Amino acid sequence: MPVDPAVRRAALGALLLGFVGPEPPSWLLRALADGLGGVVLFGSNVRGRDPRELTDALRAAAGREAVVALDEEGGDVTRLDDTTGSTSPGAAALGHLDDVSATEAVAAEIAGRLARAGITVNLAPVADVNVEPLNPVIGVRSFGSSPELVARHVAATVRGTQRVGVAACAKHFPGHGATVVDSHHAVPVLTRSADELRAVEFAPFRAAVAAGARAVMTGHLVAPALDPTAIATVSRSITHDVLREELGFEGTVVTDALEMKALSGPMGLADGFVRALAAGADAIESGALDYPDLVDDVPTAVASAMADGRLTIERLLEAAHRTAALAAPAADPGPAPDTYGIAARCIEVVGVVPRVRAPLVIECRPPGGMASGELPWSLADPLSSLVPGTAARSVAGAEDVGRLAALTIERPLVVVVRDPDRHTWQLDVLALAEARPGTVVVDVGWPASAFGSLPTVRTRGVAPGLLAAAAAVLARGSP
Repeated sequence: MPVDPAVRRAALGALLLGFVGPEPPSWLLRALADGLGGVVLFGSNVRGRDPRELTDALRAAAGREAVVALDEEGGDVTRLDDTTGSTSPGAAALGHLDDVSATEAVAAEIAGRLARAGITVNLAPVADVNVEPLNPVIGVRSFGSSPELVARHVAATVRGTQRVGVAACAKHFPGHGATVVDSHHAVPVLTRSADELRAVEFAPFRAAVAAGARAVMTGHLVAPALDPTAIATVSRSITHDVLREELGFEGTVVTDALEMKALSGPMGLADGFVRALAAGADAIESGALDYPDLVDDVPTAVASAMADGRLTIERLLEAAHRTAALAAPAADPGPAPDTYGIAARCIEVVGVVPRVRAPLVIECRPPGGMASGELPWSLADPLSSLVPGTAARSVAGAEDVGRLAALTIERPLVVVVRDPDRHTWQLDVLALAEARPGTVVVDVGWPASAFGSLPTVRTRGVAPGLLAAAAAVLARGSP
């Protein structure tokens, strides 16, 4: 059906697209010139290049300010540092430290980097309370399992981010921390009562709103206590009645990526866009892949929805206006705050860690999550610079455990584990190591169950600064 040019431009104005690789494709540049709201960047877009050159090119194509967003959570989820690991500790490590001034400083340092790169929105902080230890998608991306703790660090992150001029986006409303399904793959169900949601899940989002967060992201999950029939992304009860009316949020509602199976599986991308828009979302993002068809499919779907009364021009224009509000560029951020030494303060030591000598570091490497990807990390590298004779061996699954069991190991062991309660083959590695005198565990994921009598160093993430701090503990021993 023919689409009115004003409707087409407004529909594109509420859409944020992604692309693959370092060079923006011609169809994306044309879409920006036609009114596309902006772009969400991922690791493949900024890898090995100056991101400012890219963001300047995107704005030049648009001929105006446009939204440029990415997920720079710090810790295990980074886009700017996806080949080296984040320069900042992540949420769980900062939550353990529980120094809101440190969290605010880290957020400001990240935001300063984003401002210099021409980024206008950081799709962070994660405001989910991680009350489910086996959560496959949140884990160390959360500040913790206490709503009060998470709330104060979410507020600190919002303050630190926005004092630099970059918009903060708290996610994933109404809360992804009590789920056991990854919405990248299927629909999670938040089996919480309305009272539980208001007492736990909503607390950090209330704090984000109170701190002035310019954006909140809705998650692709079902919360039956709030809406038994629709995922939050396309639920007016959740997006409008709860987030807008009950929590009083007046900024831009951003959606999680349309391509995620929890949404695209049941309804497809263009229909998902329309339904999210009708529910009250403003800036609707496609995800990390190339979707050139959406440049025409979305305006056509919007025009059809307007023709049959599912969507009004007022709602469309409101969404495009709120999306454009996230396009304002940050001013010169000035000198970065001093965050040196924060990572070392985030380390937790359980038991008495012996000073290791010429150890074998066994690095258990379960697959990375969809949000983080396969990050480069190593404890053995920083440890080898401190302890001569350090050797390393990677273990990636049950077959590798069998080969490890056949080895004769005549040296102290340092066993690095990452979420062994979910990837249980690591428990077999621990069982092999437990009999070795002087074995130390380094837990780099969400804190697992106690490892018997083995002394443990917990980093809550694989950011290089955290691993360097753990290596320093191993090199000197703990009191």
